[in-house]
Amino acid sequence: MGLNKVGILTGGGDCSGLNAVIRAVTRSAIIEHGAKVVGIEAGFEGLVFNRTQELTIKTTRDILTLGGTILGTTNKGNPFEWREQNADGSISVYDYSDKAVQTIRELELDCLFVVGGEGTLELGYRFQERGIPVIGIPKTIDNDLDKTDYTFGYQTAVQVACEALDRLATTGRSHQRVMILEVMGRTAGWIALEAGIAGGAHIILLPEIPYDIESVVRKIRFRARGGSPYSIIMVAEGAKEIGGDVVTQESATTRLQGVPQLGGIGFHLANEIKKRIDLEVRCTVLGHVQRGGTPTAFDRVLGTRLGSYAVQAAAEEKFGTMVALRTPNITLVPLQELAGVVRRVPLDSQLVRCAESIGINLGREVG
Repeated sequence: MGLNKVGILTGGGDCSGLNAVIRAVTRSAIIEHGAKVVGIEAGFEGLVFNRTQELTIKTTRDILTLGGTILGTTNKGNPFEWREQNADGSISVYDYSDKAVQTIRELELDCLFVVGGEGTLELGYRFQERGIPVIGIPKTIDNDLDKTDYTFGYQTAVQVACEALDRLATTGRSHQRVMILEVMGRTAGWIALEAGIAGGAHIILLPEIPYDIESVVRKIRFRARGGSPYSIIMVAEGAKEIGGDVVTQESATTRLQGVPQLGGIGFHLANEIKKRIDLEVRCTVLGHVQRGGTPTAFDRVLGTRLGSYAVQAAAEEKFGTMVALRTPNITLVPLQELAGVVRRVPLDSQLVRCAESIGINLGREVG
């Protein structure tokens, strides 16, 4: 059929490398197929309210190194369950999927490229089921998407977290303090684990392994007795104590996103440690610093490869798929196989084994 006109949207949280994908899709579609490229603004919200912009080689020329997304994004825009806040603070839910489909039809798109994490790709799959030609492009700093070795944005987030840990280690060592760094990771602890290993953390706490506070404190005391009265702790925001719940800032019922806002586990952990040990404890929350800024070379290349291959797949009418990195190649996997699936850190993985073998405490007793 050939490609005459394609659209691209970026959904969910922003991350480094999104603009590399937008640039690659635009350039590949125009240079190889002479197609027009439509940028959908603010994710699926742009489809609901028909907000778009034309993308050209000129308008995407200098965006490779930029963080964020020039199209904007939102994780509030599920057209199938559109949430709007009423004057009294309550939230009403509507189905705007027909409006989104109508916009796509009016734009006469040969393919819609959906760039996002598991939630965004699940929506892409639902539109595919409605007859819309969709190809997914995996994006999440959490690296928690199945069927792909890495997602772009992840390596940048790990690098930022590792650099923060390096800096905290110097002040922790100087003042003989326990330094805690809280990073993102709702249900998967990939950032905390890899950045913690790279940054020389002594304790890493993951959502996958509910931690024993006494095990954590024993590690700190062990180090102090051995002449190292400082410890570095990396904790994912979704980590929780055995028998406890995740620490949240706001519940799901009061948020337009429909999911709770996590955060605060670092300070909770600091308070619990202070009750048990006579050392100063400090906590730093890295927050959205992990998402923003210039992407690493790895994420620039990966984003470019994924965007280029997505256009090739669209030209071959291989819709209902996601482009994925299966090292060293980019390949295709069915959206149906990964829609709504979260990849967590396997407890028997070599990465977990590696961490514990070099003495990193993961909040549990190792036999």
